[in-house]
Amino acid sequence: MAGYLSTHVLNTAEGVPGAGIAVELWRLEPAPVLVARTVTTVDGRNRDAFYPEGAGFVAGLHELRFGIGAYFAGRGPGAAFYDVVPVRVRLEAGQGHYHVPLLCSPFGYTTYRGS
Repeated sequence: MAGYLSTHVLNTAEGVPGAGIAVELWRLEPAPVLVARTVTTVDGRNRDAFYPEGAGFVAGLHELRFGIGAYFAGRGPGAAFYDVVPVRVRLEAGQGHYHVPLLCSPFGYTTYRGS
């Protein structure tokens, strides 16, 4: 398999999935190209597959852009410190499934390569 990518957003401030968060995937090499846009589901996962079953997969540097500012703005008083959180990852052919979880709050975030 060429490779495919999924993501999962968790709102660690409230202990709930990050539902309704806009996510974009950009391929940055050789020039920036928007690959896909999606919105996370009620369980915080990407609704539409990024590179489903390797379709259109191109190895190289990519960037996921998570719209957490709008998400937290819609959840009550105050605004998030972050607006759009970019996470750059290098995707290589033959590596199978890439999973990039984002754990976030209005004031911080962390990520890692999941499984």
